[in-house]
Amino acid sequence: MDLNSLLIAAGSMGGLGLIFSVGLAIANRKLHVEEDPKIHQIHEVLPGVNCGACGFPGCGPFAENVVNGKADYNGCPVGGQEVAEDIAEILGIESETSEEKVARVMCQGGIVETAKKAVYEGIKTCTAATLINKGEKFCEYGCIGYGDCVEACQFDAMYMNNNGLPVVIEDKCVGCGKCVEACPQGIMEMHPVSHKVLLRCKNEDKILFARQVCTRACIGCGICVREAEEGKLTMSNNLARIDYKKFGDDTKIPTEKCPGKCFTNSGEV
Repeated sequence: MDLNSLLIAAGSMGGLGLIFSVGLAIANRKLHVEEDPKIHQIHEVLPGVNCGACGFPGCGPFAENVVNGKADYNGCPVGGQEVAEDIAEILGIESETSEEKVARVMCQGGIVETAKKAVYEGIKTCTAATLINKGEKFCEYGCIGYGDCVEACQFDAMYMNNNGLPVVIEDKCVGCGKCVEACPQGIMEMHPVSHKVLLRCKNEDKILFARQVCTRACIGCGICVREAEEGKLTMSNNLARIDYKKFGDDTKIPTEKCPGKCFTNSGEV
């Protein structure tokens, strides 16, 4: 290839590069969208753990959606009331006080209390066990005991005890709800801290079978409903239910006669 050919080729490439550069510069100017500075300000006050508890992939998308009106200013459970107030100030709105929530384990059927139907040899996760006859226990409603909820907690607020049940350290719980999402049995629930009395059972089996599968199961006898103040408790599908609108923050166990001792105070393990 002679010198003239090289010069022509180089000039052509340079010319095309110049044209493309100018085109990109014009497109950037025309299509550029200014980011609302409030997005960055909100992002700065967020915890930055990117846990997804707000319903978005991370703190950045959450901040953007708050500014765009697609997410609530108080939607970060990890940041809590303090962060909600900071965001409200950035947005120029008034902050409302919201009650803190914590995770609660709504089952007392551990290794000691429950009857076994088989020896499970599969992958030791609750999710896997639900696909293979729900693990080892006869109770189809209770905790499987392989700790998916504990693994999901990013804040070291849970552990498995010696009885094969998860325990929540409420002082560390930030209310992100990841343990609730991870539990295939639905025995993890988010409760306002004002809920002092818990019915820690999910068993809806009829009385005779419920007695056989777990010594701490609710058997639907109705003693608690009859002894509690009217309307505080109801029975549905062989299981007692607490109406917290009427029960409020009462710390008194509704009855001591419950055969399964299903009711506990919130701090009890």
